[in-house]
Amino acid sequence: MIDRLLVLRRLLTDAAADAIPERLAEGLATAYGITDTELYLVDYRLAALVPVFDGPPRTHPGDPVWRCFDHQSPVNENSVMFLPVSVRGERIGVLSCAPAPESPELVAEVAEALAHELEAANGGTDRYQSAARIRRLTLAAEMQWELLPARGRIRPAFGLAGQLEPSYAVRGDSFDWADQDGRVSLSVLNGMGEGVSAALLTSLATFALRNARRAGIPLADQAALADQAIYAEHQGLRHVSALLLELNLTTGEMLAVDAGSPRLLLLRGTAVHEQKLTKEFPLGMFEETDYRVQSFRLEPGDRLLLVSDGVYDAVTATGRYGDAALARFVRRTGSLAPLQAVRSLLGDLRAFVGDAELEDDAVAVCLDFRGLDTGTEKAAT
Repeated sequence: MIDRLLVLRRLLTDAAADAIPERLAEGLATAYGITDTELYLVDYRLAALVPVFDGPPRTHPGDPVWRCFDHQSPVNENSVMFLPVSVRGERIGVLSCAPAPESPELVAEVAEALAHELEAANGGTDRYQSAARIRRLTLAAEMQWELLPARGRIRPAFGLAGQLEPSYAVRGDSFDWADQDGRVSLSVLNGMGEGVSAALLTSLATFALRNARRAGIPLADQAALADQAIYAEHQGLRHVSALLLELNLTTGEMLAVDAGSPRLLLLRGTAVHEQKLTKEFPLGMFEETDYRVQSFRLEPGDRLLLVSDGVYDAVTATGRYGDAALARFVRRTGSLAPLQAVRSLLGDLRAFVGDAELEDDAVAVCLDFRGLDTGTEKAAT
């Protein structure tokens, strides 16, 4: 059995970047007698699981492929085994196998190896990104999605997920994150304007912040350097609203720079309240702005939800989505994983606006703090 697993792993590693599903199907047929294999990739909107080989996208929440994706656990139904394809909390999709294998735990390891190979292959082929679309992205959305980090991350000390809506026509809203040396850096940005010009502005801000962060520069100076880069390019005519956060995974201390940020909601137990910060000028508005670091502390079990004004200010003929509805929904997400929480929130927003188009981008980012110390976190990576 171990030999079969090693052979399958080697098949995945040796496969051409655009042929991984075919090589996997051949290997599973040889090793386990599995005659029907399908790989479902989750679409950009988190609303469809799209088969790579054949068939229509799966969109019904009760479908076994969606139960597998949502709960991140194997589902065996009608002699078909569904297995999550995920890596470090990034949910790529679902692998289905029929007839269901006698050793599902070994095939589950193959599904995990498949996730790693698909992640590595994305830099060398368009196949999987193209397959995960149920319609064409706008050029601005293409730029924004290429800019993003993984959509989710799960580690022993924290969980993190973010999502954009409308996913196929993003207009400048974005998020970014990284974890290193026991700290999680997180930013949410909203570039002024629409379309490609907004995407370009947000890209400039994101790369300026990454450049400063990777140089080990403190949070306030990261904001100042990004501010100067945007001002140098646009002379104050265009700016980027941003919230920069840095979480210490050992102490729970959160450092923040609020440059015209989204709403920041804290769920502690069953209570929801807005984490108030002092707002400063958006990045790039003036030639020199001195940004100040603010701080607050998270406790183990806390959930932080960041939402842009495209969520709470969404309106229809019947009214505004509003803060009260947002707080009620955040309270109901307590038992959900971060990606399910943001998916459910934006799904609720889409249900609220119905057939109408969102007038502004909506961004939701969910951060769970579990409170393990740095040594435990590093040992688990």
